[in-house]
Amino acid sequence: MNARASAILEQRGGRRGLARILPFLGPAVIASIAYMDPGNFATNIQGGAQFGYGLLWVILAANLMAMLIQNLSAKLGIATGKNLPEVIRERFPRPAVWLYWVQAELVAIATDLAEFIGAAIAIQLLTGLPLIWGAAITGVLTFWLLTIQRRGFRPLELVIGGFVAIIGVAYLTQFVLARPNLAQLGAGFVPSFQGVDSVYLAVGIIGATVMPHVIYLHSALTQGRVPTRNDQEKLRLSRLNRVDVIVSMGVAGLINMSMLAVAAATFYGKGIEDAGNLETAYRTLTPLLGPAAATAFAIALLASGLSSSAVGTMAGQVIMQGFVNFSIPLWLRRTITMLPAFIVILMGLDPTSVLILSQVILSFGVPFALIPLLAFTARRDVMGVLASRPYVTALGWLFAGIIIALNGYLLWGALTGG
Repeated sequence: MNARASAILEQRGGRRGLARILPFLGPAVIASIAYMDPGNFATNIQGGAQFGYGLLWVILAANLMAMLIQNLSAKLGIATGKNLPEVIRERFPRPAVWLYWVQAELVAIATDLAEFIGAAIAIQLLTGLPLIWGAAITGVLTFWLLTIQRRGFRPLELVIGGFVAIIGVAYLTQFVLARPNLAQLGAGFVPSFQGVDSVYLAVGIIGATVMPHVIYLHSALTQGRVPTRNDQEKLRLSRLNRVDVIVSMGVAGLINMSMLAVAAATFYGKGIEDAGNLETAYRTLTPLLGPAAATAFAIALLASGLSSSAVGTMAGQVIMQGFVNFSIPLWLRRTITMLPAFIVILMGLDPTSVLILSQVILSFGVPFALIPLLAFTARRDVMGVLASRPYVTALGWLFAGIIIALNGYLLWGALTGG
């Protein structure tokens, strides 16, 4: 694959169209799975059930923000041959680096907790097994996913791409069965709010869009993946990776919009207050749309939870290696990060409440990843020819300001009960 990619960068081989782009697709596919994790399921379903199609425009806006930020992360890896944690380690004071590492580990563990529990819930829904057994099966399956990485990133990219396809087909099935009102669906892309509650839920959708651990990971996925010999090849590689980001994040955005549209068509106006609870959503789908829709929902949730949990473990490895130049075997990290999920289940805590708590912890880590990313990618001494143009940097800071402000609002509301 690297030989084909290098030949394209050197403009040898005369490849055109998809054959030219295909060797460069993959890193953003892995990153995109974080935008379809169980936390997104809960938020999108609640948004559709409570406000119909009215918040579709919020998902579109959040997706455009994600495209820009993930593209910057990918460019950093291409330009420097290093990932974001490594660049921070080189350029920040040692105490700040250790602070970064601790908060990034906490964010990665909290995120993985939600994803792991989401997969366990899906197994429980599909099989009827107790949640603890669903967690045990999830652990075995995520171990299997991580072993694929030993064969290189390309096999893992293909497997994760397969999971994305499963989620997409499952939601296409639900979309067809739900038969959303197309006129109302189109109107949902016109910015508007329906009271204070819709504003708060919009904050939740946007505020949880950018995943700090995936910003770190994406830069690692592109660093050295395709070797470049000069500035011209770096520019070509950056353009081709931009296609990867647009396609992958675009698919993730369409799936998220489908989640909300299906929930709007199925639950809106029917007095279902707790549709954001994954178990409630599953059990309510059966009488409303039939068992096929409910099964498709559970399969999509399982694919989402398994793949995003495996990606979260990979991100944790990048975070440790990058910030403190130390690593542990993936199987050991997977074992350690599984423990909080088993504790939550054994304590009998409400899984949906845990998902919400994980989003609060996630919001705390957003500025730590976004601010240095934007600062570094604007610097020519760091990025060389791939330094961001002033308007891109300005747009990035605007997006970052919005996301950080909204996450701060969410965090304040969680802490004060507001």
